[in-house]
Amino acid sequence: MANTFPRWTNTLPLKLLVCILFIGLGVSAGVAYYFTQSYTRVGYQPSQPIPFSHQIHAGQLGMDCRYCHSFVEQSGAANVPTSDTCWRCHQSVKTNSPLLEPLRESVATGKPLEWVKVHKTPDYAYFNHSVHVDSGISCVSCHGKINEMPVVFHHESQSMGWCLDCHRAPENHLRPLDKITNLDWTAKSDGLNQKDMGLKLKEAWHIEPPTNCAGCHR
Repeated sequence: MANTFPRWTNTLPLKLLVCILFIGLGVSAGVAYYFTQSYTRVGYQPSQPIPFSHQIHAGQLGMDCRYCHSFVEQSGAANVPTSDTCWRCHQSVKTNSPLLEPLRESVATGKPLEWVKVHKTPDYAYFNHSVHVDSGISCVSCHGKINEMPVVFHHESQSMGWCLDCHRAPENHLRPLDKITNLDWTAKSDGLNQKDMGLKLKEAWHIEPPTNCAGCHR
């Protein structure tokens, strides 16, 4: 009597098992990368052409973020300082430091310093920096305690879920506009409750962040 199934079907269960195993490994690897810090860049800390310390400038010296990032309140993107901005101070402070050779060369040649971006909005997402800053969201909410970082690193995941958490409950982050660049300030330091204060600001400023897809994907 002839066999109902061809001989090659004898190994079919094993082949299916191997395929399922490889698919499972692929899915696991994808989840491990795309759903964890590896993909969201948390901890990313690139080397810069000049070892600029925010801990010294923004922390010890108390420089306002807007001195260097001068268009954060008007522009959709946060600008990096020009060489002339740095040279205003360093033509008199540590002028001959070997660490500042790239700055001196930039000023002499007019060629901009090639700073490495730490925070980068994906091409498929829309983000307006000025809208957030002018609506009471502090630098610290998205970038962490920059004033305590000798070398800036990617502090928050800035994933879609992370953004939506804030959009759904902005009262957890809203603060008075004169406290935006004070990275050490908290509602508690002024004897206030963050949520109560945030709800009042949300109502007073008519803050209604979008939570639909079109809000960020245009």
